[in-house]
Amino acid sequence: MSEKLLEIKDLSVQYKTDLETVHAVNHIDLELNRRETLGIVGETGAGKTTTALSIMRVLPDMVGKITGGRILYEGEDLLQKRDVEMQAIRGEKISMIFQDPMTSLNPIMRVGEQIYEALMLHDRQGRTKEQLYERVDQVLELVGIPKARRIEYPHQFSGGMKQRVVIAIALACEPELLIADEPTTALDVTIQAQVLSLMKELKTKLDTSMIMITHDLGIVAQTCDKVAVMYAGEIVESGTVMDIFANRDHHPYTDGLFGSIPGLKSKKARLKPIRGMMPDPANLPEGCAFAPRCEHCMQKCKEKKPSVHVDGSHQIRCFLYGGEADA
Repeated sequence: MSEKLLEIKDLSVQYKTDLETVHAVNHIDLELNRRETLGIVGETGAGKTTTALSIMRVLPDMVGKITGGRILYEGEDLLQKRDVEMQAIRGEKISMIFQDPMTSLNPIMRVGEQIYEALMLHDRQGRTKEQLYERVDQVLELVGIPKARRIEYPHQFSGGMKQRVVIAIALACEPELLIADEPTTALDVTIQAQVLSLMKELKTKLDTSMIMITHDLGIVAQTCDKVAVMYAGEIVESGTVMDIFANRDHHPYTDGLFGSIPGLKSKKARLKPIRGMMPDPANLPEGCAFAPRCEHCMQKCKEKKPSVHVDGSHQIRCFLYGGEADA
């Protein structure tokens, strides 16, 4: 069995309306091996969630469209799958934890029924209703919720407990790949730590690969093996966690993300925010998308896109580190 689980090649995604075309993802490449965790990090609007929705093939109908590339899962292109084939893959082989637990659950269904529904749709063993509910109880206890609470409704749970239920639904069928889209955004700091610890424990216990989507480099350092830094729909830097956190050479945008992290060593140290705003994805700059915000911007940065400079497992798309102009 190949160690490579997921491979994204030259993926591009657009959102089209009557007024404009939004270039949400532009020619990205990503790889994920079995039992690895890949962190995709970047500001809001970078294209992180769109990448995840593309893998799941759940882009908004009529508006979102994959315009190029391939998404290979266990060597098979998901973009060539029929809808009925993708329905069998979602939940069973690839699951996703969406951003907000408050809106991810059906408010008029008991939480146990929502987990049961996921199990019933993907049951390949012909289990009875009683056997499926036994599995519901197992999954709830796996995420630290007493099985007696499966008869309760979402409004009876706190935000952190709701997120545990959402994780339970995603893991019910023991998928090989779990995509977590900013799973701690709506939670307070203490509950964030608990949820992250739970996800790391479950990943090890279930031997699951994971894509962690976040804007927080601190979460990446705690949970990930590899990192891809995304900006304006492009991967501007990627590598192992050691490449990103121990290397002095960084894309200026990655440097900006590090400068925005509060430090504990000095109370007087001030944050260094990235100046300006991310460009309009419907009207991207001619050259490097980060050029208008970059302190190291050169004339050629405004005119041409840099190619990727490769140094072992570390890749940077920038003229500062030997990147040539893309053909």
